[in-house]
Amino acid sequence: MIKAAVTAICLSCGLPGSSVRVADTGGIDVELVLAIDVSRSMDQSEFAIQRSGYAEALRHPDFIRAVKAGAHGRILLAYFEWSGAAQPESLVGWAVIDSADGAIAFARQIENRPEVGSRYGTSISQAIDFGASLILANAFEGERKVIDVSGDGPNNMGRPVTQARDAAVAQGIIINGLPMLISPSRTFRELDRYYADCVIGGPGAFVLPVNDISEFSTAIRRKLILELSGLPSMLEAIPVAAGEPIDCTREEERDPRFRPGNAPADG
Repeated sequence: MIKAAVTAICLSCGLPGSSVRVADTGGIDVELVLAIDVSRSMDQSEFAIQRSGYAEALRHPDFIRAVKAGAHGRILLAYFEWSGAAQPESLVGWAVIDSADGAIAFARQIENRPEVGSRYGTSISQAIDFGASLILANAFEGERKVIDVSGDGPNNMGRPVTQARDAAVAQGIIINGLPMLISPSRTFRELDRYYADCVIGGPGAFVLPVNDISEFSTAIRRKLILELSGLPSMLEAIPVAAGEPIDCTREEERDPRFRPGNAPADG
């Protein structure tokens, strides 16, 4: 994979803060993108819980220990929020995290992002595509590449989610999922099963459902640590609702806003 060949993908997004210090060529254990759903189905309390939960997890000593335990003791981290498309004002661009100070500074940037603008639609496929473009356009080559997607509903805008997933996985990117079941989608109750069948992909990919607000911060911290560890054997106890395989296209086909291959910013 030659990252320079895809730099234009990210630059065309027009989002600030997407570059790293290209002179810094030290080893990186994980390139990790945090992609956070802020679509209209998320109420203000869920929105606030997500931001504070990620910021709290990044500050936690267990997260710092997990970073330092890697072969290089460094990760590359980026954060953005999405709905029908990536939210430009939400992006916290790539930063090398190798200390508590770096993680705390990154957490502060998340908390200081302005409130998001348009929140229409739920385009998981756009989130995956944008997260992949960030990974492929940076100047580093981490041992692993991961997109961490959290959300509370199925894909209903943009191209089919399985196409975005498969394209990212083909580039060597792992996609993990944090389905939020705190206020389940009225049209899609089996969201954890949906994430397992339709969203996640790559070696060791996993789903970590959140069923209650009180679990959120702990779940995010656990998820980040698992992503840094890269140990599939640690994931066996993560529960996902049993049932028949999910039809990944159901919501995409029934929602009038869905147009394959296109995800309008306003939904």
